[in-house]
Amino acid sequence: MADSGRGRGDRGLHQRVKTAGKRKESSTRWLERHINDPYVRRSKLDGYRSRAAYKLLEIDERHKLLKPGQRVVDLGAAPGGWCQIAAAKTGSTDKDPLVVGIDYLELDPVPGVVLLQKDFLDDDAPDQLIEALGGHRPDLVLSDMAAPTTGHRKTDHLRTTHLFEVAAEFARDNLAPGGSFLAKVFQGGTEGGMLSQLKREYQSVSHIKPPASRKESPELYVLAKGFRGKSED
Repeated sequence: MADSGRGRGDRGLHQRVKTAGKRKESSTRWLERHINDPYVRRSKLDGYRSRAAYKLLEIDERHKLLKPGQRVVDLGAAPGGWCQIAAAKTGSTDKDPLVVGIDYLELDPVPGVVLLQKDFLDDDAPDQLIEALGGHRPDLVLSDMAAPTTGHRKTDHLRTTHLFEVAAEFARDNLAPGGSFLAKVFQGGTEGGMLSQLKREYQSVSHIKPPASRKESPELYVLAKGFRGKSED
């Protein structure tokens, strides 16, 4: 596993950012925190697209989600850090791609990954994802999707919960039996009804906050393992 973001090459030298021009003080604080974040510095050294890569690495280290030969779908893939980890762990190559990512933002190519520039909420997005996997069901569905924050905690929670529910529905309709689902929620976790449904569909369901997730961030991850298979209505 790659270094978790501390230690090698991280001398803890804190850099300050001066407030400039019309930049708000809150923006300056965010920029200063970002520049001094050890995970940000480590991601540049390790060649990952973002610090978010370490969240998946840390979750995988503990829960052993990614295995060679698995097929993976990454929902909300930009900027591509989770795709990089998934491709490396599964052995996905350009010749035999096992990982498909989707985002409405444009992404630079990721070796071993099929990238779709498309809004996952489009009606035809699920079919295009499965088609990109060669018609195969994924063994793992990942979602680091979050709606752009408004600053209103309840609104942000509801918007991101909706994205979680859509991702869970995709997993329910498409996962291979025995597969896993990992997705972001905001604190408060999933709503009671949604959590109960996941527990019926998977052998185990848990909430996780990996070390790479900032302490002040409201994000959590729901991990559902051992998909029982889609039930016929």
